[in-house]
Amino acid sequence: MTNRVFQGGLFRTFSLLTAALAVLATTPAMAASDSDIDSDAVRARIAPVGKLNIAGAASKSSTTSAAAPAQAGDGPGTYNGACAACHSTGAAGAPKVGDKADWGPRIKQGNAMLYSHALKGFQGKKGFMPAKGGQTQLSDANVKAAVDYMVSKAK
Repeated sequence: MTNRVFQGGLFRTFSLLTAALAVLATTPAMAASDSDIDSDAVRARIAPVGKLNIAGAASKSSTTSAAAPAQAGDGPGTYNGACAACHSTGAAGAPKVGDKADWGPRIKQGNAMLYSHALKGFQGKKGFMPAKGGQTQLSDANVKAAVDYMVSKAK
């Protein structure tokens, strides 16, 4: 019976189907000409639906961000967009805005030290501060304005 299967139609049909699939798989697909493709429509269909902004990994080519305030030196705007996540909750040991006990020793060190820690980053006993709060697209003026804003709330 085994010999009949291999000599009969089942084996032959399987072989023909395999050969046909091999021919189809190796045949190049018909490519559409450039005039048939609407480039704008294709770009719209494959465009990303959002943008991931990971602290510390901001794109250098991006000039705008939800965390970047509209005006340079906008302390409250920069604070709300970039600093509030940690400085309103105390995350990572960040001093909470308005907490005089937490801000007092820092303020005594002077603005130059506060600016340096905010701009360059700092690791202390209580926690850490990433450079520019991880929002590397912020200008130095915006970061300093946010520091001034937070200090003003702690005096």
